[in-house]
Amino acid sequence: MNLFRPDVQRIAGYMPGEQPQATGWTKLNTNENPYPPSPMVIEAIQAAASRGLNVYPDPLATRFREAAAALFDVGPDWILPANGSDENLTILMRSFVDPGELVAYPYPSYILYETLADLQGANHERIPLNTDWSWNPDRTREIVDRAKLVFVPNPNSPSANRWPNSELARLVPPEGVLVLDEAYEDFCDQPHRAGILQSDDGDRIVITRTLSKSYSLAGVRFGFAIAHPDFIAGMRRVKDSYNCNTLSIAAAIAAIEDQEWMLRNTRRIRATRTRLVEQMRVLGFHVVDSQANFVWATHSDGGHEGIYAALKQKRILVRYLKFPDADSGGKPLDGLRVTIGTDDEIDRFLACLSKLV
Repeated sequence: MNLFRPDVQRIAGYMPGEQPQATGWTKLNTNENPYPPSPMVIEAIQAAASRGLNVYPDPLATRFREAAAALFDVGPDWILPANGSDENLTILMRSFVDPGELVAYPYPSYILYETLADLQGANHERIPLNTDWSWNPDRTREIVDRAKLVFVPNPNSPSANRWPNSELARLVPPEGVLVLDEAYEDFCDQPHRAGILQSDDGDRIVITRTLSKSYSLAGVRFGFAIAHPDFIAGMRRVKDSYNCNTLSIAAAIAAIEDQEWMLRNTRRIRATRTRLVEQMRVLGFHVVDSQANFVWATHSDGGHEGIYAALKQKRILVRYLKFPDADSGGKPLDGLRVTIGTDDEIDRFLACLSKLV
């Protein structure tokens, strides 16, 4: 007897990247920040723990909302903290989408959107991107016009390209919500804040952010949404009562207040990214111009899965990804997504890669 809901039975579930527990690996597969968080974060966690963990945390994470609001030049009632940005994606799905309504998202991109739609009993449809990762205007418009919720990761994953606000503003569905998943925005050469929320349809746009990437807090699990206060008030009714714990709130406040530390690390990552792109192109790879802390690379000779396997034998992990329904010159698209590590890690990766191609 299978007592699970049919929607649960038929999905495979989202598969995260490999997380080996042994030491000695060069991990360039899950877009983690190779540098530690601000020392202020460690001090804040220790201080919060010493004050006692026997009482519930602030259910609204008020101090964090105030800090984030100041950074994005909005009021605190525009901010919704969450247990990682993925929780905010779930809250958005539960807040706005009824079973049978349409969720749309670009393809290839973050496949979790599809899993969340399945769990909600919603219909979902991929917006096929052109081979250069641009939008097909006619096809995009036809799908967006029918959608209740449109997810757009910007910068995109796995491609690391970034679309301008002028293009994104056209993706607001006539009777729905546009969600801009900005997990990697801080790695852009010229990062945006939340200006698009002031556009004509800005009151139907939600931005989601995470502290996992640029703030080096992947192990803490903390993210937040930015949207019109009416949206935030409604989403707050859907969230768990205490969705962010005492230690994660303390860490998040300290991290977001130490902008100098975060910006120093993102500058280092962008410099290493430039060098990695140049060297991979010398080795014959086509690498999309990246605005994230990773690159998407394909080789004219193919063999991406074999390269991934050979690197793994050397204890170097990258992400091999295949998108069966994405066209790449008449064949399914596949390639390698490589996280920007430290200079030493990238040197090791490049030395091994140069022997494989």
